[in-house]
Amino acid sequence: MSSRLRIRQHVNPLRAEYQKVRATAVALPPGRPLEVELGCADARFTLERASAEPERTFVGLEIREEMVHFVNRKARAAGLDNALLVFANMNFDLPALFAQHPVARYHLLFPDPWFKKRHHKRRVVNPELMADLHSTLEPGGEVSFASDVWDVALDAMAVFEERDDLFVNMRGPWSFWPGSPFAARSRRDLACQRKGWPVWRMRYLKK
Repeated sequence: MSSRLRIRQHVNPLRAEYQKVRATAVALPPGRPLEVELGCADARFTLERASAEPERTFVGLEIREEMVHFVNRKARAAGLDNALLVFANMNFDLPALFAQHPVARYHLLFPDPWFKKRHHKRRVVNPELMADLHSTLEPGGEVSFASDVWDVALDAMAVFEERDDLFVNMRGPWSFWPGSPFAARSRRDLACQRKGWPVWRMRYLKK
């Protein structure tokens, strides 16, 4: 990333300017499986996946617009015509974005932990997001989740497990997935690997 690019590290998704549907349907090639990374930041994971699986389409959603423009330029320069970043708020825009092209797999990797108790309401995994994920996934579609913060992972698992009418845990109820199911790694995942920090992963299928 260019040293001249200055991007906010955290954005409050509950700010008034983000509390509305602002995205429109994404134009995507038909007949190709679609994977979407929610809150993709620099999209290292998404771009690596796109390079490894050119027969699939990859979309990253990011709430920081300057990051979106930067990574899209990077993807074009690398010749990755199957990867695209979109400026969106995952908690509002999923139905509008993917109503015409169901998603095969969502990735929610290392979401902002919002450690302070008064900020927990900003955590992105909530019942409303579950409903949007379910409605935009194709039959049998998947949600893959990872966090290196125990209480964030456990809180997210509780939300998924409480919606057992919508999703089934691929490892069994209240169980984490052992190891990473994908060769691609986000920047945070690589940092955890270098430092020997644990990562809690989950995989859920749409019922």
